Amino acid sequence: MKTVFHSAASRGHANHGWLDAKHSFSFASWYNPERIHFGMLRVLNDDIVAPGMGFGKHPHDNMEIITIPLSGAIKHQDSMGFSEVIQAGEVQVMSAGTGIYHSEFNPNHDQALNLFQIWIFPDKKQVEPRYAQRPFEIGQNEFTLLVGPEKTGLSTWIHQDAYLSMGNFDADFSYQLKQEGNGIYLMVVEGEVEIENQVLQAKDAMGISQAEIIHIQSKQPSKILVIEVPMN
Repeated sequence: MKTVFHSAASRGHANHGWLDAKHSFSFASWYNPERIHFGMLRVLNDDIVAPGMGFGKHPHDNMEIITIPLSGAIKHQDSMGFSEVIQAGEVQVMSAGTGIYHSEFNPNHDQALNLFQIWIFPDKKQVEPRYAQRPFEIGQNEFTLLVGPEKTGLSTWIHQDAYLSMGNFDADFSYQLKQEGNGIYLMVVEGEVEIENQVLQAKDAMGISQAEIIHIQSKQPSKILVIEVPMN
């Protein structure tokens, strides 16, 4: 087993007033040559967007983009004609493919929005752009699969053999990798766990490769995000 620990405090940080952003990997003006990506995982941003504020229309291409609101809601509009609100308890995927424009705003004027935005390199380029979103309920002492490849049958599928799962835990648990050769990037959303004698608290993360199953000790009731991606 090979591991790398990323403390919450080691993330890049940019506060633009309307946007308070934490970057697990190099993004925008924050650059760390040792934190470019983890396998096919390119971006894990933890954003807080002020009420009524957001990102104006901007382009993307050849990237699988996943948005998970943790609290509040996000209003999405794009060049494919979608105009949707994604609430906490829902997940959105967007395959940028040959190219799209979209905007993202906090539609609430009395509540901040906190979201994870995740970018994963696709396994094929220049695909037709697509969009999907759906609600989910996080399991207790088990992982709930939010996003996976098309073969999973999920509406929120992406062009990559990658799997995003979340779970709430108050007992020791394990994560079994779904595909040989993949690794996982695990982030503690809330609570505290221990992996390989390393304690992880809220927003701490660990990249783990060269393992088939990862055993995790629960130190406190915790919410866990696991992003399983090909390493090559």
